[in-house]
Amino acid sequence: MRLRALLETEALGLRLLGGEEELDRTVRGVMTTDLRDPSRYLTGGELVLTGLAWRRNSADSEPFVRILASAGVAGLAAGEAELGDVPDDLVSACVRNRLPLFAVNEDVAFATITEHVVRQVSGERAGDLAAVVDRHRRLMTSGPAGGGPDVVLDLLTTDLDLRAWVLSPAGRQIAGAGEPLAPGVCAALASEHLAAVRTGRRGPHRISVQGITYSLFPIRGHGRGPGAGPAARDVRESVLSDWLLAVEADAGDWPAERLDLLQGVTQLIAVERERRDAARTVRRRLAQEVLELVQTGAPPAEIAARLRVAAPVLLPGLGAAPHWQVVVARVDWDGGDIPGGPVAQSLLEEILVDPSASGPEPSDRIAVAHAGDEAIALVPLPAPPGEAGEDKGPDAALHADVLLATVREPLAAGLADDGRLTLGVSAAVHFAEGLRGALEEARHARRVAAARPGRVCAAGHHELASHVLLLPFVPDDVRRAFTARLLDPLRDYDRRHRAELIPTLEAFLDCDGSWTRCATRLHLHVNTLRYRVGRIEQLTGRDLSRLEDKLDFFLALRMS
Repeated sequence: MRLRALLETEALGLRLLGGEEELDRTVRGVMTTDLRDPSRYLTGGELVLTGLAWRRNSADSEPFVRILASAGVAGLAAGEAELGDVPDDLVSACVRNRLPLFAVNEDVAFATITEHVVRQVSGERAGDLAAVVDRHRRLMTSGPAGGGPDVVLDLLTTDLDLRAWVLSPAGRQIAGAGEPLAPGVCAALASEHLAAVRTGRRGPHRISVQGITYSLFPIRGHGRGPGAGPAARDVRESVLSDWLLAVEADAGDWPAERLDLLQGVTQLIAVERERRDAARTVRRRLAQEVLELVQTGAPPAEIAARLRVAAPVLLPGLGAAPHWQVVVARVDWDGGDIPGGPVAQSLLEEILVDPSASGPEPSDRIAVAHAGDEAIALVPLPAPPGEAGEDKGPDAALHADVLLATVREPLAAGLADDGRLTLGVSAAVHFAEGLRGALEEARHARRVAAARPGRVCAAGHHELASHVLLLPFVPDDVRRAFTARLLDPLRDYDRRHRAELIPTLEAFLDCDGSWTRCATRLHLHVNTLRYRVGRIEQLTGRDLSRLEDKLDFFLALRMS
């Protein structure tokens, strides 16, 4: 049954105090409590009834409501018999946490509401309960232990004619029934899911992509992230690592039984996820040991020996020693109250996988450690035949710009307006002697990325040998003074005369000072181009035939 139906039943004496937009939530049970923390008795979907005996002062409301919201209850009903009107601080806390709040008239007993809810819920479930139980039994016996998430999704297709996919927070398909989703669709679904989670919207979330409606269900594990169980965990600790289930259907009008079944499916997939996470322990330990040797200046022979141990674990069956790359990531949240290291570690384990590769197995070749707020990934790359011994990365090496383009859209939605992810990627190295340099290279590249604007930024090793490395670290006052002295006269002239001197200057420099190529690009006669360049020189006192002046203009445009 829906919360709206309770509100419309006059005999229950409920008055809505907040959460009108959430009245379509499904009520699956009822619970009466005056405990300060009732999370251990909550399973989700309950209407919670309380006489407010837990509230000693206004500061108690926010923690209580946050526990209920995290547990997934449908709504809260507060009695007026003891305290009279429901306190404003409780109303405000429910609004912040998007939890519907009702006031219960003092003439109505909680037992009356409880009996009504139990009678309605039992009646709605009775007709199809046997089928739901049978499906759950089949899912449990044929689930993760019998083939992973794909088996569970195949049962959804055969039993309910539902096509479904499991996606990572970065939009990579991990499992699916039927044809794989296009990368753009995966990214759009992941973005919508992460944005909904960060704004506190209750799942399933519905979205239409390319004319098809999808319903998105969170797959939450209970063993990940610092902190405790789901009621105590801040959403930012897991939002960038939890998987999601995308179903090609509109779940808005589904009966409670079908929603219960999908919740059971997400729980089975969460078990598979936790099994896979447990298997990562060995790889994490290997990465930690190698990085500790590198950072403490251990002899290359000792590092090489540890790499030989790591290679068979990360690349079983590989004959030759692989190349290695290092990727450094940092997640920063406003306020600094959420540890960034574990979040960045889980995130790297998800995104350092070829986005075209489906299934959980490819991520088993990534070893990630974390220290403080920084996560460090050791990425093995098989060396092409005939290149053993060369300190040169293979064609399969990770590139920062490609990595950024793959993950920026969905992860920016998860970071919202209070988080930031920065990534640095090293060159590929073969010898153990090069690993320490690769680590420092990745860290320098990450600092370059951190100096750029944006929620998700990445930089690669190639940028450390160009002006790109220097520009982010120029003080803001120096940057403003330098660009103003060279470009403000041109901007003022363009504003007054619509002369397009700035675009002309950019094109002239991009064409390496070639009059013919620049005129062709701008669709101008060469004489018109010469006139504009002459005007630029006249306004700025510079000579664009001189290398020094060209360089000054180039840097000014890059810093503006």
